[in-house]
Amino acid sequence: MIISADTGGTFTDFVYVKDGKFKILKVLSTPDNPAKAVLKGKSMIAPDNLEELIHGSTVATNAVLERKGAKTAIIMNRGFEDIIEIGRQNRPELYNLFVKRPEHLVKAPLRFGVPGRVSKSGEIIEPFDFDEAKKVAGQLNDLKVESVAICFLFSFVNPVHELAMRDVIHEICEGPIACSLSHEIMPEFREFERCSTTVVNAYVQPIMKNYIGNLEKNIGDKNLVIMQSNGGRISSTTASKEPVRTILSGPAGGAVGAFEISKQTGYDKIISFDMGGTSTDVSLINGQLPINVESTVSNYPLKVPMIEIHTVGAGGGSIAYVDKGGALKVGPLSAGADPGPICYGIGNEITVTDANLYLGRLIPEQFLGGTMPLAKTRLERYFSNLSEQTGLSKVKLAEGICDIANTVMEKAIRVISVDRGYDPSEFTLCSFGGAGGMHACFLADLLNIPRILIPKDPGILSAKGMLLADCIRDYSKTIMVDYPIPKETLNDEFQELRKKAISDLSLEGIAPNDIFIDQFVDMRYKGQSYELIVEYGDDIRNTFDQVHEKRYGYSNKDKACEIVNVRIRAYGKNEKPDLDKQKQSNTAVDNDAFIFTKDCVFDGLVVATKVIDRSKLQFGNQLTGPLIIVEYSSTIVIPPSRTVRVDAYGNLIVGKKNGGF
Repeated sequence: MIISADTGGTFTDFVYVKDGKFKILKVLSTPDNPAKAVLKGKSMIAPDNLEELIHGSTVATNAVLERKGAKTAIIMNRGFEDIIEIGRQNRPELYNLFVKRPEHLVKAPLRFGVPGRVSKSGEIIEPFDFDEAKKVAGQLNDLKVESVAICFLFSFVNPVHELAMRDVIHEICEGPIACSLSHEIMPEFREFERCSTTVVNAYVQPIMKNYIGNLEKNIGDKNLVIMQSNGGRISSTTASKEPVRTILSGPAGGAVGAFEISKQTGYDKIISFDMGGTSTDVSLINGQLPINVESTVSNYPLKVPMIEIHTVGAGGGSIAYVDKGGALKVGPLSAGADPGPICYGIGNEITVTDANLYLGRLIPEQFLGGTMPLAKTRLERYFSNLSEQTGLSKVKLAEGICDIANTVMEKAIRVISVDRGYDPSEFTLCSFGGAGGMHACFLADLLNIPRILIPKDPGILSAKGMLLADCIRDYSKTIMVDYPIPKETLNDEFQELRKKAISDLSLEGIAPNDIFIDQFVDMRYKGQSYELIVEYGDDIRNTFDQVHEKRYGYSNKDKACEIVNVRIRAYGKNEKPDLDKQKQSNTAVDNDAFIFTKDCVFDGLVVATKVIDRSKLQFGNQLTGPLIIVEYSSTIVIPPSRTVRVDAYGNLIVGKKNGGF
C-alpha cells in the first residue's frame, strides 16, 4: 500500500491505490500536532501493510510564520554578525512613517563572529581562529542553543572554515546541536540571501526532525517520503537535514497534480487554482512547471528552488467581518479546522463556506459524501446580526462575501498572468481544492477565461500530485564568468554537479538508468544586479535575450553578458499509478446521476438547480447549468451561463454556454 498525505488548514487529505484504482479519504486536521491526523488516516487505510507514505508537510512553514522554531544562533565572519538584520535596502512600505520591522528569528545576543576569511577565489587570507571558535561553542552550550546556522563569506568556493566551525561545536558542546552549513544549503553568492536561507533551515530543523521522527516511529524510517517545494520527493532523512526545501510542499503537490493531469487531458497551458480551507494558491504553468529561486517567507528571502506559487488568504474558512470604516471584508483570518465554519457545528464567525451554504450552493446532507452533515440551521442568527451591521439583506450579504473572496483570488491570478505579460484567456483554469469548484466559474468570468478543467476528486489533488511526482534534487554553483565561455569549461562545471546529483539520487534508491538531468545557467547583462534562469543549449545568449524581453519587455542584444550560476535539476523517475481512462463515450446522462432539484441563488435570483452525483457521470456526458455537482472531496457549482462535459479521465471540462469548450 502506497499512501500520500497532504496536511491542510482544515482537512488532511489522503490518496492511495487499491485494486488498481485511486481511493481517497479526508480527516479533520489536528493543528496542535499535524502528525495525529496523518497517523489516524494511515491507520484507517493501512494498519499493517504500508509500503510508503508520501507526505506534504506544513510544519516548517508554520514554525516560521508562528515564530515557534528552535532556539537558533548564527556564526559568521567577525564583523558580519548582523547581516541578517541589515539585509537589503528594499522598503516595501516606503511612505509608512511608523513601520516596524518584524522580530528576527535570531536575536542579537545569539549572533556570533569568528575571525577567519576566505577570498572570492577560495584562498585563505585570514586563518581560522580555533581558540575564538571554542569560546563561541562554549557560549552556545551555556545558552542552551538547539540549532546553529554557520555562514562564512565565500564558503561556496572553499567551505573549510564552515567545516572547522562545525567540528569545534561537535567537540565542545555537550548536547546535540543541529548545524546548518550555508555551502550545503545554498552554495551561491550574495551573503544575505545565503545567510537568510541557512537561518530558516536551522530554525526549523529540530522541529522538523522531531516531527519526522515521530512519524518514523509509527510507520518505519524507510517508509516515509517527503514532498519538496520544487515539485519532487525526497527521503525523510534528507528532509530532516534540509527542511527549508519543504516550505511549500503541500501547494507544490497541487501544482504537480494539475500539470500532470492537464497534460494527459491535452492542455499544457493552465492556471492552477487551489482553494482550500485557509488559503488559495495559484500558479501559471506554460508548458512546464515554473521554478523560482527567489522566494520570501515571513520577510525572509529563501534562495532554494520552488515551484512559483502565489498565495492569498482566501479560502473556504476565511472569516467575514466589518472593518472600522463599515466595509465588509473577507480574510485573511481563517476559522481553520477548530472551531471551523459555523455550519461545522462549533464556530461562531461567518466564513465563505457558510455563505455558500446560505446561498444553497452546498448540500448539507452530501458534504464529505454524507459523512459530515452541515448544520445549516445555525446560520440564521449569525447572518441576521451581520446583516444589521452592514445594512444588506442576508442574501446580498452572502453573495457579497463570495464576491469579495472572488475578487481577492482574481487579483492573485492577475499577479502571475497579466502583470507578467500573459493573457489569462489563452489559458485553461485548472480548479481544485475543497472549495475551488464553488468559485471556479465565477473567477473564470472575472478573468475572461473560456475553459475550466476540474479534475476527478479535486479536493485531494495536492495529495494525488504527490503520488505522481518524481524524486527531484536541485544543485547550483556560482561561477561568475563573462560570456562567451569555452563550452568545455562550462561542461566541467556541470559535470561536477552531475556527479553529486547521481550520488545523492542513488542514496534515495534511484537506479542510474532512471536519472535524467536538465541543465541551466543564470545569466544577466553586465552591470545588472539580478539574473534570469536560462535553459542550457547551443545558443544560450539568444535564449537569454528572449527570456529577458518576455519578462521585462525589452532586451539589449549588443550589451555584454555574464554567467553567474550554473544549476542542474536531476529527476529520479518513479513508477506512477495509471489514471483511469474510459473508452466508451456516452452523451446520455444516467437518470441515477440526478439526485434532486433545489433552489439556489445566482445574481440575486432564486433559480431551480439540479443536484448531480458526480460518481454517476460517464465519459461524454454533457449538461447545462445551473447545476450543483457533488462528490466526496468537493462541491462544484455550475452557474446558468456555463455548460459542462465529462472527458475520458472523468475530468469535468466547463465552457461557456454559447461559446463551447
